[in-house]
Amino acid sequence: MERNARIIALAGKGGVGKTSLSAAFVRLLTEQRPEARILAIDADPAVGLATALGVEVRETLDDIRKSIIASVEDGAPREAIELLNEARFRIFDTMVEERAFSFLAIGRPEGAGCYCKINTYLREVISLLAKDFDYVVIDGEAGIEQINRRVMEKVTDLVLVTDPSQKGTQVIQTIRQVAQELVMFQRCGAVLNRLEDPELAQYVQLDGIELLSCVPSDRAQAESDVRGLSVFQIPGNAAILQGAQEALVKLGILP
Repeated sequence: MERNARIIALAGKGGVGKTSLSAAFVRLLTEQRPEARILAIDADPAVGLATALGVEVRETLDDIRKSIIASVEDGAPREAIELLNEARFRIFDTMVEERAFSFLAIGRPEGAGCYCKINTYLREVISLLAKDFDYVVIDGEAGIEQINRRVMEKVTDLVLVTDPSQKGTQVIQTIRQVAQELVMFQRCGAVLNRLEDPELAQYVQLDGIELLSCVPSDRAQAESDVRGLSVFQIPGNAAILQGAQEALVKLGILP
């Protein structure tokens, strides 16, 4: 049965806790929507979501893409066509199934250079897989490239993550402006993360972006990151989980 997925894409500058929030979204959805099919996509070449979710990646989306390219270069076009036709099944084989969610990593193309091919492939995959899941949580790469390249050209919820710094808020304002032209989304809001003092929130300029939640700095979360613990190993009252809960409620994803 084809499903009408809620596609939740997270974006923002590097180092603002986007991956931790993505993992928190996945944990809360698995706990509060146990009957739902949930897919987590690590679309950041830094590949941090796997660690945050406690997942071991065996094969990535880019591995599939490379195998298709290799078959063409080896003079086996029929095999390439077959691989393309079977891409959906290969992708499902690549997924890691754990804790009531599926996980897919795009991988990191070897060497420096353009990510256009893998980004284009990722866009097609997101569109394809959305029909098989109820919720898709995408941990996007730092910055604006995936928005610029329309990798996430159709999402239901665009969550912009920032710290209180002016640079962080400028990045999400730019992402929102570009997304309004290039991306189809239903809701857009910001999560203000790593707030040392809650009173500082009033001075943060979001330029009309809806504030979904404020997440205070959490030493326990920082310690968990250092120890490499997954989001499923942190206490249920952790600040990142409370902030994620508030954001999902405001988006109408959780009651």
